[in-house]
Amino acid sequence: MTALLEQALALYAGLPAAERFHVHARASSAPLLSVVERMPGGTVADIGCGHGLLSALLALSDPGRTVHAVDPDPRKVEWARRSLGGLSQVKLAEGTVEDALAPRLPGACDAAVVCDVLYLLPEAKWPGFLRTVHGLLKPGGRFLLKEVEADGSWKHRKALAQEWVMVSLLGRTKASGGMVLKPRAEMEALLSEAGFAVREVVDLGRGYTTPHVLYVAEASVA
Repeated sequence: MTALLEQALALYAGLPAAERFHVHARASSAPLLSVVERMPGGTVADIGCGHGLLSALLALSDPGRTVHAVDPDPRKVEWARRSLGGLSQVKLAEGTVEDALAPRLPGACDAAVVCDVLYLLPEAKWPGFLRTVHGLLKPGGRFLLKEVEADGSWKHRKALAQEWVMVSLLGRTKASGGMVLKPRAEMEALLSEAGFAVREVVDLGRGYTTPHVLYVAEASVA
């Protein structure tokens, strides 16, 4: 575990044990530091921030970065507020990107990140969601989309089963009718249709039991 991750996890020491466990499990099961490494400075949006661990990492790794973080789950936003209150550059809001960020930050962000969120939305809403994210970005702004790849592997099947437990059985993750994973070719096509130019597709699954993949895209000029 790196010093940056340890520093971020220390912020959650005051939370109840179940919430601390959830945050630590997130830290160990997802390649968040690989996402942080590819994030530019300036104003960024963390969409679907959950407990705010990625937002904390983004803020701690660059004190000059402003992070606008949003999540529709009021419980997680409250835990994030309790934990990240000392990070003045993290601005937390309850809601969706459509109602909490798009009206306030049109074309204002240098970058946006969506990390393990898209699959929780109904598939029919994906194109509109991605276009809304595009609308937050300055021309040429960076979009980091971290998802689980539908590659037919045992890791893919394990990820679906795990998320079913978290969403449907335990209610630890809030979904709105999704639970769909896509192969990378379809994801690249969706990003292109939403106005993004995909610059890099990074396989981050090595060392994990989940087929993580990161799409590094750029907001094309309209």
